[in-house]
Amino acid sequence: QVQLVESGGGLVQAGESLRLSCAASGSFFSIDPMNWYRQAPGKQRELVATITSVGRTNYADSVKGRFTISRDNAKNTLYLQMNSLNPEDTAVYYCNALVLYSGKWKYYWGQGTQVTVSS
Repeated sequence: QVQLVESGGGLVQAGESLRLSCAASGSFFSIDPMNWYRQAPGKQRELVATITSVGRTNYADSVKGRFTISRDNAKNTLYLQMNSLNPEDTAVYYCNALVLYSGKWKYYWGQGTQVTVSS
């Protein structure tokens, strides 16, 4: 079984920062890529950032220059450093990863962590 568990969400004011973490556990062989998605109330889930096992990254235009995705391969942990937060960043943030488990590649999701930015 594979589990992704997010942490680090909370309530902050506009302009402040938060750091999200996502710990992957289970007897998997490989995990690549790892992604952060978010879903705001009444909106579709959107891809925020992606990172491969060799560190290649990609960001949504709305977060470029403010968010930084990183990962610790030894700890199977994904991070999202979010700076200069604004109310439009309010959403549930989900960790997502493509995992090689029991000989099959499959996407897994975390349970989500709420980020609320007040103006």
